Amino acid sequence: MQGVGFRPFVYRLATELGLAGGVGNDMAGAFIEVEGPPAALDDFAVRLQRELPPMASIAELRLSEQPPRGQSGFRIEASEAAGRQEAQIAPDAATCDDCRRELFDPADRRYRYAFINCTNCGPRYSIIRRVPYDRPNTTMSAFTMCPTCQAEYDHPASRRFHAQPNACPLCGPRLWLVDAAGRPIDGDPIARAAELLSAGRIVAIRGIGGFHLACRADSDEAVLTLRLRKGRESKPLAIIVGSMEQARTCAHVDVAAAEVMTEKGRPIVLVAHRDGGAISPHVAPGCGTLGITLAYTPLHALLFAQGLGPLVMTSGNPSDEPLCRDNEEALTRLSGVADAFLLHDRGIERRIDDSVVMAAPAAAVAGVDANAALTFPIRRARGYVPNPITVPVPSARCVLAVGGELKSTICLLWGNAAVLSEHLGELPHPATYRNFLATVELFKHLLHLEPEVIACDLHPSYVTTHWARAAGGAVEAVQHHHAHVVSCMAENGITGRVIGIACDGTGYGVDGAIWGGEVLVCDEAAFTRAAHLRYYPLAGGDAAAVETWRPAAGLLHEVLGADWPAASAFARVEPEALALTAARLSGRSRLPLTSSLGRLFDAAAFLLGLCDRNGHEGQAAMALEAAAARASREVEPLPYEIIASAEGPLWLDLRPALAQLVVESAGGRPVEELARAFHESVAAAFADAAQRTAEQTSLDRVCLTGGCMVNRLLLCGLAARLRRAGLKVFTHRHVPPGDGGLALGQAVAAAARIAR
Repeated sequence: MQGVGFRPFVYRLATELGLAGGVGNDMAGAFIEVEGPPAALDDFAVRLQRELPPMASIAELRLSEQPPRGQSGFRIEASEAAGRQEAQIAPDAATCDDCRRELFDPADRRYRYAFINCTNCGPRYSIIRRVPYDRPNTTMSAFTMCPTCQAEYDHPASRRFHAQPNACPLCGPRLWLVDAAGRPIDGDPIARAAELLSAGRIVAIRGIGGFHLACRADSDEAVLTLRLRKGRESKPLAIIVGSMEQARTCAHVDVAAAEVMTEKGRPIVLVAHRDGGAISPHVAPGCGTLGITLAYTPLHALLFAQGLGPLVMTSGNPSDEPLCRDNEEALTRLSGVADAFLLHDRGIERRIDDSVVMAAPAAAVAGVDANAALTFPIRRARGYVPNPITVPVPSARCVLAVGGELKSTICLLWGNAAVLSEHLGELPHPATYRNFLATVELFKHLLHLEPEVIACDLHPSYVTTHWARAAGGAVEAVQHHHAHVVSCMAENGITGRVIGIACDGTGYGVDGAIWGGEVLVCDEAAFTRAAHLRYYPLAGGDAAAVETWRPAAGLLHEVLGADWPAASAFARVEPEALALTAARLSGRSRLPLTSSLGRLFDAAAFLLGLCDRNGHEGQAAMALEAAAARASREVEPLPYEIIASAEGPLWLDLRPALAQLVVESAGGRPVEELARAFHESVAAAFADAAQRTAEQTSLDRVCLTGGCMVNRLLLCGLAARLRRAGLKVFTHRHVPPGDGGLALGQAVAAAARIAR
């Protein structure tokens, strides 16, 4: 991987051992030619793998013997840019401990310099324009190193030996602060920005991959003002803290979460919020968790050194639009949102959001060492992209997969390497679609690849499907939930037939219905449907994804008949809308049918009075999970049925569970217990269906995937039941289970079809 200090490390190791030769970068990675006494060569080969720099890893090591050339000394060779690219590009990395010490050392020449970095940390992917990763091929080409920085860059003993973003206050990027009109604000920009934040103002901060909007996380007024100005009504906001101690004042950070929070990628980690903490309830309303990241840039560290408490740090963009990247762009697009702008002049080649992950002890899911931490990605971006996913079967042709329509990502697959893009956003928005088009071209340019096949979703109305069909060339349309399962298979390195449980809100089925609660038997190329949630009508079509009473109406109509509006929960619905829906459900109107687990969660949340409207995707499900997590005791599942259907697949009928929710809620049973019981019912039903499928097929591997698997209660409960049944369970660890990982599955499925 380029940009991780590998060549300087090799230079120092070879020199220490008295070996001659050279090391360099080319389009395939790093190459080393080394000669000397056999014992020293053996030592070199062992230490090369054992003593790697913090950001480095070896994906493949090839050794070959050559005739000695009688060389003297060891060199770092000039990079070569010929041939097909195979080298990997490093993700951006959080400030290392060495740089942080220098940042606050008054005797250091980079004291309080907001762009301090070395070979072990700093920007990588966000600044690279092309490979090989050398300074002229990055946005740092705009800055000429001063003699002192150049000497560091040239000296093998320096931590900044061949560190491409190397700079200092004399020769590197600079920082300044302006008001909302773009007028300079006098004084130290860090100190003045901290003053504004302390006073409850909103500051737009230009970071590694774009802008963030920041404000005090303990101020109701500041948070509500940010929500109003940004147009982000209820979606949870992330917060940033200056230390782990500060994080623990506002959330319960267990060992697993702490381990992930301190990784060099510094993702946003979802942790249980602390009752009585200082964080405003408006930061994550209706959620049982907070998304927290540790300060990961020198700029963040300098701000917190001013005595700031936890800050909201959310994407710097109007809602649903791409992240702002450039200074003038931010001043225009964030006009009316931010009170001030903390700007810098280091170019950002690629806009990239923060990554978001869940963390859990391994024993909670995998049944292994409880001291290990597992991550379950929700959004894969800064700190992880563009790390490739190694797939088990190589693709003979280059495949471009374009994902779905929400939480969009793209993927380029060639050979065994699949490179998944950063989170791009919601493609129905024109600006996000333009960013998608630009990312396709950037990936082709950066990876020096020209796709031979384009993989897309089966949905005929997705903008990505239209683009794929119009792009020319071979197109492979992959069913949504099959792609989810293959994504999980690919990242776990498994091939052949598996049982896949894929649950989400929406996916276009081969029968034209809206799928979303599926048990599939599949391999990489094909699938059959073994079981699914029993179809129910969606009153209002797309409106049912927003108004949670609509799926509840469709489900209860099938259980209670015409009496369904008498359920007390429907007293919260406009009488006219209720009457119209009742007429449509009772009449012969053709309503779309769905097997969506996402909409089933919405219905349960509505019936329990937890959420009447999804202000953002998954809001009702989050509220239901948060309520279930507050249950004070273990509960039994509510009733459900597994029905053998005439069509072949088993039907998972959870309508009895919803009917029981209505009865027991009216009887006064605590909402928290009912929410927990509903989770147990869903986990029990799908585990039951998977076990029956395993008995029929003699398969014992189960992949858990789809957007509903970001629900930790559901994921862990379902995994535990499956393991107790003797089945082997695979979950996502590297790519999101939701649509952010869809492109990986599409690419691998398309390659498998071509091979077959």
